[in-house]
Amino acid sequence: MSRFSRLTRAVLLALPLAVLAASCAAPGSAPSSGDSGGQVVSIGVTDASEGYWNVYKEKAAAEGITVNLVNFTDYNQPNPALSQGQLQLNQFQHLQYLANYNVKNNDNLVPIGATAVYPLPLYSTKHTSVDQIPQGGQIVIPNDPTNQARALLVLQAAGLITLRGGGNSLSTPSEIESGRVTVVPVDAAQTAANLPSVEAAIVNNNYATAANLTAQQRIFADDPNSDSSKPYINGFVARAADQDNPVYLRLAALYHDPDVEAAIRRDLGDTGVFKTNDIADLQATTAEIENNIRAAGS
Repeated sequence: MSRFSRLTRAVLLALPLAVLAASCAAPGSAPSSGDSGGQVVSIGVTDASEGYWNVYKEKAAAEGITVNLVNFTDYNQPNPALSQGQLQLNQFQHLQYLANYNVKNNDNLVPIGATAVYPLPLYSTKHTSVDQIPQGGQIVIPNDPTNQARALLVLQAAGLITLRGGGNSLSTPSEIESGRVTVVPVDAAQTAANLPSVEAAIVNNNYATAANLTAQQRIFADDPNSDSSKPYINGFVARAADQDNPVYLRLAALYHDPDVEAAIRRDLGDTGVFKTNDIADLQATTAEIENNIRAAGS
């Protein structure tokens, strides 16, 4: 998972399942009533310690909605917890991750609101532009399927390679048709460490931060408004049966309250680009990715 919105950074300890089940609504239940007469909605996240969530919760409370954040460090947990009714919503993943989960688990969770896209940068400690990379130079990319495909699309957008059929969110290095660089997949945690010995590297945001890479060392990043970036839009996710729930839809929209967005900028920096794609677009993109995954596996 690419990030994305600190999507790949672990924070806090995940709650044990028994505690999680006790603190959330029963499977399939609607939001419960709070002491104030409002509603309580449990949302699974991976960054509950970030201050912007306090602003978000205050905004929700002003509308009579009590938000209960349930934090996870294992990204395999929030979707099953949502599917089983232990959560009403989650907000930790992009559409590509959601589609992979749905296909693998024969589930039908759906996005109900976009949050942001976090560009995937190409870093170099030797060059200040893509044009300076020599013919045959080595470029390191993450080797996990989601980030690898996205990294290949970034390199194609930068003019360094060409992918068969234009590539997609499932592309692999075997689909490189031509290019002036050699692509070397490695573990995502090792991409930044390889920079001294290669021309450039695609490095996820969390590993770039850990390696103290700077904005000046970014020589390219994908366009967050391009079609190839749509699978990497992060968003709020619900069970299909709840996709029209007005409370849940309002909570997804509250992410874009100006005060909430300002708090997100303070906490997460300004590398992310807020997205407000409508629900139909988000769900169509997810369905298309799911179909591509099924076709690739058939």
